[in-house]
Formats: sequence, structure tokens, C-alpha cells
Amino acid sequence: MKAMVRAAITTALALLVFSAIGTVLLSGTYSLTLDTITRSEQATRQILIAQTLPEGSFDNNLVAEAMPLALDPLLGGKKPGLAYPARLNGKPVAVVIEATAPDGYAGEIKLLIGILADGRLGGVRVAQHKETPGLGDYIELKKNPWIRQFDGLSLGSMAEDQWRVRKDGGRFDYMAGATITPRAIVKAVHKALRYFELHKAELLKPSSEVTA
Repeated sequence: MKAMVRAAITTALALLVFSAIGTVLLSGTYSLTLDTITRSEQATRQILIAQTLPEGSFDNNLVAEAMPLALDPLLGGKKPGLAYPARLNGKPVAVVIEATAPDGYAGEIKLLIGILADGRLGGVRVAQHKETPGLGDYIELKKNPWIRQFDGLSLGSMAEDQWRVRKDGGRFDYMAGATITPRAIVKAVHKALRYFELHKAELLKPSSEVTA
């Protein structure tokens, strides 16, 4: 009996030691790779931000000049986002806004929405989502050009009731069997354009008027 108890204690101690070693190794690996992961995510984000505006249309560092946005129902997020002012020779020419489609099929869809000074969409990119692979993920440009439907559109370019997918009577295409995802994005982009119209003066403020 004593032998059995001794063996059980020995096994338990061995498991405890291995668990502790495993935890330390995982923690160390995470710490060592965190900076690399963060830099990689930031680089990917910068590429997506730049894709929302015409090439050569700005000459400033969008990320370096990012400014916070207050929570607003038209932006859809639960946390404050950022706006990235675009300038050419110091003159404001566009802004990229972070917005959220809260009602995707699998939850929130994070968007980057580039809007030119005249209110036209430069482009829209999906920064983060959890939509179903192979079904709802066609919203990513690398998998499908669907997201390019927004390029050049503005609030004044079509009637209010056209800001819907075709299934709902609007003008936007969608994939059969995956209507919820594009419906959420169309609604979020439309709201972001309305936000831009309400806050255009602030978003396109000359750099000389931007306070640190």
C-alpha cells in the first residue's frame, strides 16, 4: 500500500514539474516572439490602410499621423478607433477610418475605409473577421474582388435604398448562402460615409491645425 502511495506521489510530482517547465517554455516563447508578431501585424495593417486610397494620392506617413476617434454609433465599434489623415504636399486629400460591422455572421468585422476629400470611397478593406472560411471570407481582397464594389461610390452617387445587397433590393452583389456578411459590410460602409459627412471638417483638418 505504501509503495502505491509513494508511486502516486512521485507521478504527481513529475507531472507538476513537467507542467511548470512547459508553462515557462511557452511563456518564454511568447515573450520572445511578441515583438515580431506585433511588427508583423502592424506591417500588414499599414499595407491594408494604404490599399484604401489611390496609389500616389498622398505622401505622408498615415500611421504616424493617426488620430483617435470618439465612440460613435455610426462607426459601429465598442472601443474608440483611429482615423488616418492622408495629405499631399501638406494638403488634406483623404482620410482612412476604422469602422466595425457588428453584425457579421460570426461576429464583428473590422474595416478600414478610405474616403477622399470629395466624399468618394477610395477603397474598403477587411482588417479582421471570423467569417466562415470558404463561404463568408470572400470579403478579403486576396480571395475575391467583391470588396472593390465600393470603389468610387459616395452618398450622392446613388439613392439611399440602394445601399443594400441585391437580395434586399440594393445594388451590391453577394455570394449565395452568405448574405449576412456582405449585408453587414454594406451597412457599415454606408454609416461610415454618413460619419464622414458629419465630421469632414475635423477629419480633413490641415496639419498646421492638428494639436498633439
